[in-house]
Amino acid sequence: MKKGIHPENYRLVAFKDMSNGIITLTKSTAATKETIEVDGVEYPLVKLEISNTSHPFYTGKVKLVDTAGRVDKFMNRYKDHMEKRKK
Repeated sequence: MKKGIHPENYRLVAFKDMSNGIITLTKSTAATKETIEVDGVEYPLVKLEISNTSHPFYTGKVKLVDTAGRVDKFMNRYKDHMEKRKK
């Protein structure tokens, strides 16, 4: 391993899966602005859209993850094309 290229400031960080609310504590160097209290201790917070606790590959469940209305944006963008296709 090369010396001097690995970060030294590892600390406990809370990673929160926003789709199901599960919080995982692990060591990380990720920079955060938010904090969260877990069991009376305050940790830096990193928000995740999807993690191994909600990803269909790991859970075996297929579900639609629509963050920020991506499906609606797509449908609005291609509305005219879809209407012509129906005719």
